[in-house]
Amino acid sequence: MAFQLTDEHRAIRQAVRDFGENEIEPVAEEYDQEQIYPEEIRTKAAEYDFVAPSIPIEYGGAGMDKLSSVIVTEELWRADPGIGSAVGSAGFGTNMIVEFGDEWMKEEWLPKIANGESASCSMISEPAHGSNVAGIETVAEKDGDEYVANGNKMWITNGTVADVGVLMAKTSPDEGHRGITAFLVEMDWDGITTEKIKNKLGIRASDLAEVIIDDVRIPEENVIGEVDKGFYQLMEFFASGRTNVAAQAVGAAQGALDSAIEYAGEREQFDRKIGEFQAIQHKLAEMATQVEAARSLTYRAASQVEQENQEIAAKYSSMAKLFASEISVDVADEAIQVHGGSGYVSDYPAERYYRDARITKIYEGTSEIQKNIIADRLL
Repeated sequence: MAFQLTDEHRAIRQAVRDFGENEIEPVAEEYDQEQIYPEEIRTKAAEYDFVAPSIPIEYGGAGMDKLSSVIVTEELWRADPGIGSAVGSAGFGTNMIVEFGDEWMKEEWLPKIANGESASCSMISEPAHGSNVAGIETVAEKDGDEYVANGNKMWITNGTVADVGVLMAKTSPDEGHRGITAFLVEMDWDGITTEKIKNKLGIRASDLAEVIIDDVRIPEENVIGEVDKGFYQLMEFFASGRTNVAAQAVGAAQGALDSAIEYAGEREQFDRKIGEFQAIQHKLAEMATQVEAARSLTYRAASQVEQENQEIAAKYSSMAKLFASEISVDVADEAIQVHGGSGYVSDYPAERYYRDARITKIYEGTSEIQKNIIADRLL
């Protein structure tokens, strides 16, 4: 399948790249080491439509197509995965609101998220349930015209900084995936407490938290979509989410490659730049080829998501996520090798890309889960 970037796509890429070079790269090391959440950068990114760019225009968003959104994600992660994650994840859960939320939800929250005033989160994973979404144990019991929710959510991006979140809970606990409902909740409600997770390997500028749900009373009107249909609603976004992670991986890999090329042009050994040695040239050639292959597969997945053929999109998004995340770690590893000892310390960004790239093999479905999905659509 052939595709061609439009002038608009190229313009978006250049705009995000300029933003990354001017606003993100100069502070990336500091924000990583100090684990600073980049709220000011997120707000500024929103001025350029880089936050939740797929939010429709009528709700204050840019209304970008999937490929445009992928390019935004890729370039943010190329500048720095940690800050790129914080900016790119500020609209987590908005796709559920856009597709299934009531009009009041869209009008109240989407403009605030798009303009950078608020961030959102999506609360799915739990301490004992990551890949197995159907196994979640958080429950929401009906009580008059409200639901009372109790549970423990884990690994929640934006957990301590979000103003609003989409909570997935069991409303029919004995029905497995057929008993899950999505709720819109405000993160400052009584009964919601959050604790920041600080001991992360990478993407340290991005907020990650544990969220405790203790007798949280949710108005009935805050059900997103239909009761007991939350899992099926969520399934509609799996391909989109995995394509986003593939774009993250491509961006991290490209950033690592850029750092290796720059270092190879500066570092001298035996009175020559190390980039003049064939061993280094071959490394860079292989790295560049891997990155371009991952980018092509990711863009193809984005085009399938845009066409809304769920079966085909599921296959290609899983392929893109699997391949891009695996090569991202490999390319970042080789970037450290090109740097030698300098790549093992934080004086250069190579070690940061290596740490940051690793998460892409885990969230939105591990590499092993992606292989299962791909195989199911081959046999």
